[in-house]
Amino acid sequence: MASNTVSRSTKLGPEERVAALARLKDKELDILVVGGGIVGAGSALDAVTRGLSVGILEARDWSSGTSSRSSKLVHGGIRYLEQLDFRLVREALIERGLLLQRIAPHLVKPVRFLYPLKKRFIERAYVGAGMLLYDIFSYSGGRPPGVPHHRHLSKRQVMRAIPSLANDALVGGITYYDAQVDDARYVSSLVRTASFYGAHAASRVRVEGFIKVGERVVGVKAHDLQTDERFEVRAKQVVNATGVWTDDTQRMVGERGTFKVRASKGIHLVVPRDRFQSSMGLLLRTEKSVLFVIPWGRHWLVGTTDTDWYLDKAHPAATAADIDYVLEHVNSVLAVPLTREDVEGVYAGLRPLLAGESDQTSKLSREHLVGHSVPGLVVIAGGKWTTYRVMAKDAIDAAVDALDGRVPASTTQDIPLLGAEGYQAAWNKRGKIGRAFGLHTVRVEHLLNRYGTLTDELLDLIRDDSSLAEPLPGADDYIRAEVVYAASHEGALHLEDVLARRTRISIEAWDRGVSAAPVAAKLMAGVLGWDTEREEREVAYYLRRVSAERLSQEQPDDESADRVRLEAPDIANVS
Repeated sequence: MASNTVSRSTKLGPEERVAALARLKDKELDILVVGGGIVGAGSALDAVTRGLSVGILEARDWSSGTSSRSSKLVHGGIRYLEQLDFRLVREALIERGLLLQRIAPHLVKPVRFLYPLKKRFIERAYVGAGMLLYDIFSYSGGRPPGVPHHRHLSKRQVMRAIPSLANDALVGGITYYDAQVDDARYVSSLVRTASFYGAHAASRVRVEGFIKVGERVVGVKAHDLQTDERFEVRAKQVVNATGVWTDDTQRMVGERGTFKVRASKGIHLVVPRDRFQSSMGLLLRTEKSVLFVIPWGRHWLVGTTDTDWYLDKAHPAATAADIDYVLEHVNSVLAVPLTREDVEGVYAGLRPLLAGESDQTSKLSREHLVGHSVPGLVVIAGGKWTTYRVMAKDAIDAAVDALDGRVPASTTQDIPLLGAEGYQAAWNKRGKIGRAFGLHTVRVEHLLNRYGTLTDELLDLIRDDSSLAEPLPGADDYIRAEVVYAASHEGALHLEDVLARRTRISIEAWDRGVSAAPVAAKLMAGVLGWDTEREEREVAYYLRRVSAERLSQEQPDDESADRVRLEAPDIANVS
């Protein structure tokens, strides 16, 4: 392959989007994936690395739905052991090891949790047996798990590690490890990797219908929301990976869906790290499910809830009641309780659960299913973030079964994401990199843990313009080069894409990105060719979004929170 092709294909910028759209209109694909969340992106990478011609379309931004609003954990799901779902736990733990050690060591990191024990003997034996099983499963994939095994702690050891716990909150504890990830960053890296291998990827393109010949689906009717152009994309097989929108997409085909997907809302609070002292995260039992307190840089993520959601799927809203529920449960173990004033950010997401007999969303399956009820259309639904690669493999296996000729098996277990190759070597010389560019080592570590070896590309930007090494106002963790890079290399088309997903400023900054917005918009304008009016419009839209989210979080119930949140229009509809 010519070197200019390789260098072009590592980018997912505006020119690459135009080129991808031209190819999508121009030729029949083997596989077209609809949906740019974790499963859709994974499916595109799986298909293209089998040698197939592949396209992927996303109606909004990459990972703008469920895939950017998770608990940010790559985990086996310790609570599924209690539901005796051993197959799911084992599968997820094997995937956790793969992601940690081979596929994305720069993005997926070990994280330590404490499970506090309330009763002296029986609980320790019961939970300890579950943790032992968890460790055994993590070794069952034929490679080390990539994290240490569980350990029993006395009450004194726990209190030393977590001084902020209330003295009467526990009698001891068990620590164990899982892993965490910036979910949205992972998805954008996954799409870029698929694009690097030859997939034609375009966000902000909405699928508005399916093209059928007789009973067979042979393509889609697409609407480019950036240019308002409508066009058709032809494909031998279409993969519907639209998560909580699965039922809506199925209805476009005019067929009854193979299975139903129910949306379950989960909210998380973002709290400053100094609000309570602890060297590890917490896993707490609630009456319905579990509550995590997860270390997240200079913050804690506290969540989650598990409630039915029947309203707008694009912008699920957290209510005052949701926030109070989470605070009440975490405060049950803290010596100094958290208050609403301690909450920096709040986000809500929807889990796509396979609807079953159970009325309770917390009891619905996290298994995934693949359906092929209409010729030419494969539907993948359910599942959990951690097992996206297996879901993608199963979906493409089903699509490949209907293609002529022999197609190779999935190879994604051996394909690292862009930035992963050579990450450890780059990490080992982070001090030297910092000295060469006049950057603090902590800043270099931040970049390496977000971009891996692609950090070189950001350093090139800084070499050309030293002002890009400056932090963004109100968001010291992020530098200006990251905004430019998001627009030029990572498919960010709007200000919200950068502040909410390529960075996490919208949930991590006290002002939720209000002071960073004008600076970031100006930086994006230079890459995307915006005029002053467009810049101001992007900022105004973002400020409306922040205001609507804040106001929705003061509402007492889902209906009023949803109504208030929807008062901020979607950027695609802002002319």
